[in-house]
Amino acid sequence: MNTEKSKATSIFAQKNFKFLGFCLGKNGRGIFIRVHRKSLDKAKKTLKLLTKRNRGRNVHRVMQEVKVFIRGWIGYFRVADMKRTLLSWDEWMRRRFRMYIWKQWKKPRTKVANLRKLGIPADKAYQWGNSRLGYWRIAGSLVLKCSITNERLAAAGYFSILNYYESLHLCC
Repeated sequence: MNTEKSKATSIFAQKNFKFLGFCLGKNGRGIFIRVHRKSLDKAKKTLKLLTKRNRGRNVHRVMQEVKVFIRGWIGYFRVADMKRTLLSWDEWMRRRFRMYIWKQWKKPRTKVANLRKLGIPADKAYQWGNSRLGYWRIAGSLVLKCSITNERLAAAGYFSILNYYESLHLCC
C-alpha cells in the first residue's frame, strides 16, 4: 500500500489535495471543482509538444491533432470550472499557430508575398517580412493578428478550446 496516496484527510486542510486530476476550490460563492495545477501543466506541455515549430507537418494536420487531444481532455475535465484558464489557453494556442505558420513561410520573400496576399500594405509587409525578431515575438505582433485573423484560423480548421468547453459545460 502506498502511504502517500492512501490517507484519510480533510480536503481543505491539505494544500495539495489531488484526486484523479481534480481538486476543490473555495471562493465567495462557495466550493467548486477545479482541475489540479499538475494536470493543467501536463496538458499544456502536451499542447506545446503538438505545436512545436520544428515538427515539419502541415498546419491543418497539427490543428487536427490538437483538436483530438483537446476534445478528449475537456471531455474528462468538463465538470471542472476552468473558463478563465481556457480563455488564456485559446489565445495562447492561436498565437502558437500563427508562429507555426510564420515559421513555415521560411524565407523573407515568401513572408512578404504571403503578407501582401493577406491584405497588408507593401511597405509594412516588406518591413515585417524582413524583420529579425523571433517567431514568438512576431506571432504576437499586430501585423500577424491583422493578417492571420481568428476567423482565418477558424476557416483553416482551428478548434476553439473555450467554445467547446462552454458547449459541454452547459450540458452538465
